[in-house]
Amino acid sequence: MTKNCALPHHHKLVKLRRGMSKRVELQSEGAALDASLTELERERAAREISGWETGFAHLSRALDGIRPGLYLLIGAPGIGKTSFARQLLDQTAIHNRVPGIFFSFTETQNELRVKTFARLSGLDQREIRRGGAYLLHWYGVPRLAADETADLAPSWEKLKRAAEEARSWLDLIYLMECPGETTVKEIEAQIMALRARAGSEQILAVIDDCQRLGPTDQPLNARLPRITEELQQLAVRLGVTVFAVWPNLESGSMRAQAWGEKIADPDVVLVMESDAERSKKLTEPDQAITLHLVQNRRGEKGRLAYDFFPSCARFEETL
Repeated sequence: MTKNCALPHHHKLVKLRRGMSKRVELQSEGAALDASLTELERERAAREISGWETGFAHLSRALDGIRPGLYLLIGAPGIGKTSFARQLLDQTAIHNRVPGIFFSFTETQNELRVKTFARLSGLDQREIRRGGAYLLHWYGVPRLAADETADLAPSWEKLKRAAEEARSWLDLIYLMECPGETTVKEIEAQIMALRARAGSEQILAVIDDCQRLGPTDQPLNARLPRITEELQQLAVRLGVTVFAVWPNLESGSMRAQAWGEKIADPDVVLVMESDAERSKKLTEPDQAITLHLVQNRRGEKGRLAYDFFPSCARFEETL
């Protein structure tokens, strides 16, 4: 049991921890006022949000941008969670020039790359997969032979242009295929390695299917609190942003808001649901999606509307 400790007599300052080389200096807010005002003056340029731009205008405003901490995205299988997370990672790199890393337990690097190529070019993912041998060599596949250019359809020229235009920000993105036994410690080691490689303290780490970080012999409900606590500690310890994706396999119709009551660790909890009524106005397999902000320590709560186009792995915000 932890004992209550009284302050030392005579108001002396003491070291907080044995072995610390320097004392922690106390400073009143009044004494720090001038320095605080000077710092604010440096940042006086008007900004709509204080964090990173997501590339989704409504989401950026609701979140006040992306900042260090744990963001948890929850949704049913097949609803587009992975496509949304990959698009968010790409757009954050584009708008903020920050490095990002995508940890995947189920999809390969090439499958994730196809999502990006499809979204950028507007081509169907199936068409890209059928012509996978023609993808640009610098993005992990063989170069197209000079005598094979006549075999390319015009759509492939569109893909090549889109990919070439993305080259600069793709240099900021890293994809990791994770074996089933991957641990949070190994995730942390990879983030630290990326920090050293990129020379940047600011990192956006996306963990798809993060439920696989917990013991597989436990039910999902038992894993959820433990995994979110570990990922929150990781985000705080490293001062990075962790965007984790969790499957909603709950039987029955669990309210989106109930997820915010179920887990307290994340800074932001987003719940993705299909909107059946709005989906009727779209052409199958396109879906209307509602994104519920059920927990948000730094901004608003509410709902955002999206249209999801699975063929090209693209989400678009709607009014």
